[in-house]
Amino acid sequence: MLEISDIRIRKILQEGRLRAVVSLTIDNSIAIHDIKLVQGDERMFVAMPSRRDESGTFRDIIHPINPEARTHIENQILSAYAEHLAAEEATVAMIGEELPREPRETPVLES
Repeated sequence: MLEISDIRIRKILQEGRLRAVVSLTIDNSIAIHDIKLVQGDERMFVAMPSRRDESGTFRDIIHPINPEARTHIENQILSAYAEHLAAEEATVAMIGEELPREPRETPVLES
């Protein structure tokens, strides 16, 4: 299985279904940017980077080719997102005020 060596929560959003924009590094060698964490009707899920083709259909630029890899990536990103939110809440509790919700780069998982 591939090793996810770094996950960075690039942006947290409060409005709409998009919850976060994430980057990850695989095997300390390959970076994947613009992964989206989306709140679906049933659960939160990961949407890989995509672009619109000539017919207007969105196509993934990069994606896992088997269910095990997709599950592994999704679980790691969801875990990093939960850790990021918990760290933000702990910081708010420590200083006793709401933190501004500005986009910022936060390293979450490093091996």
